Amino acid sequence: MGSRVNFSPGDYDRLEHAIDHGRRVAIRRRGTEYLVIPKRLKLEGGREAVDATHPTTGDVMRFWIDELDGWDVVS
Repeated sequence: MGSRVNFSPGDYDRLEHAIDHGRRVAIRRRGTEYLVIPKRLKLEGGREAVDATHPTTGDVMRFWIDELDGWDVVS
């Protein structure tokens, strides 16, 4: 698929901090923003993914890092 954005080590540090502390993250992908609580960053089949839950519904969501436009920690 190829990375859309080259994320910096600082970007990953902020994401990992959000995972460790249960903070919400706004993830942007293909023009849509998802507000989620990231649970883990994992490597699967040679691709990185963020597993997250929706804070209201509890739905489990997976976001492939190489498909993302960006993310911001919001709380």
